[in-house]
Amino acid sequence: MKSGGVRHQLAEKMAGEITLSDSPGQALKKWRQSFNIPPQGLLAERLEVSPSVISDYESGRRKSPGTAIVGKIVDTILSIDEDNGGRFINKFAKILYSEFDEDVIYDIHEYASPMALSDFAEVIGATTLCGSMDQTVYGYTVVNSLNAILQLSSSEFNRIYGWSTERALIFTEVSTGKSPMVAIRVTPFKPRCVVLQGGISPDEVHPLIPGLAERDRITVLCTEVDIETIISSLRGKLW
Repeated sequence: MKSGGVRHQLAEKMAGEITLSDSPGQALKKWRQSFNIPPQGLLAERLEVSPSVISDYESGRRKSPGTAIVGKIVDTILSIDEDNGGRFINKFAKILYSEFDEDVIYDIHEYASPMALSDFAEVIGATTLCGSMDQTVYGYTVVNSLNAILQLSSSEFNRIYGWSTERALIFTEVSTGKSPMVAIRVTPFKPRCVVLQGGISPDEVHPLIPGLAERDRITVLCTEVDIETIISSLRGKLW
């Protein structure tokens, strides 16, 4: 598909999610962060508004923008990325037009509004290994740890991030947790949280993991809850 088609599809998804969200400002913030655009400066400059306007929209202090303004903001975010080589547009294009293998991705879901990581951890019966719990996530992916590492190239591995890296990656049936953390370390995108699932307790995790997580500011959780229960609990939760 031509790049223009990808851009149009992506713009429609972004604008639709922001407009229909119960928290449009939070959805706007998610997309700005997903394109690695800082809150001050460039976006406001390109939109010819003060940085406080963007901040007010995202925080809800200013009335939610209408469809015309949302469209302009989305177009500006995409234009900034195009000026920088289209890195994130290309990333999301692969997600738009790719199917996930069922033996690699067990479940993937996006939230229109941020979810507190502490609430997320409670649903899946997870305990904290390292990192801050004062975080939010915009989605989760349940990944077969071994198959993802064996079957996915580094570029394909990025597909597990869905629409936002601000998410929890749940790796199943891990033994020490070292392999998924190393795989994340050598890829360009980093998740907000990694969940190590299996018969593994915090004291059985590989000693390298806290250091790897700290470098990339990733919160690491552990859970011994079986994967079927995790998936059904997450799907059944009314967020």
